[in-house]
Amino acid sequence: MTLFEEVAPSGPPSDIPTTRVELRVNGETRAAQIEPRLLLAHLIRNGFKLTGTHTGCDTTNCGACTVLYDGQPVKSCTMFAVQANGHDVTTVEGLASSEQLHPIQEGFKDEHGLQCGFCTPGMMLSAVALLNENPNPTEDEVRWALSGNLCRCTGYQNIVKAVLWAAEKMRGDA
Repeated sequence: MTLFEEVAPSGPPSDIPTTRVELRVNGETRAAQIEPRLLLAHLIRNGFKLTGTHTGCDTTNCGACTVLYDGQPVKSCTMFAVQANGHDVTTVEGLASSEQLHPIQEGFKDEHGLQCGFCTPGMMLSAVALLNENPNPTEDEVRWALSGNLCRCTGYQNIVKAVLWAAEKMRGDA
């Protein structure tokens, strides 16, 4: 991938000016020429082709679009891509290394923390942010950290179990 990528606006040609943004996505410097009104979620999905970031509501209700912005969870469907200029963004694709899954990914797999998978990337990134700040959360703290993410398929119990499992593994207790 080159350092500079052109992300064309969708639809007919426009007289809206564009601006160049450069950000680190999953540790790699990425750049694009974009319209200032482009949402970060759309740059990630359509521009950079990282389709793990989902858009489910465009109103910050569901959390499926959650990414880590300088290590903090944000809902990328209501953040302009120009706001990410010069910042670090981590998507679900950035969690695993080439050799192994991130412990949160392992936890979701081993503890059956997913069903359809639509909410899973946002849940995982919210959980990673929690575990980076609090390596030994209680069940209530996990539920609070995930409260901005909706899952329409599960009762959340296995998601919470997955996060607690990952916390143990990250601490070396598992």
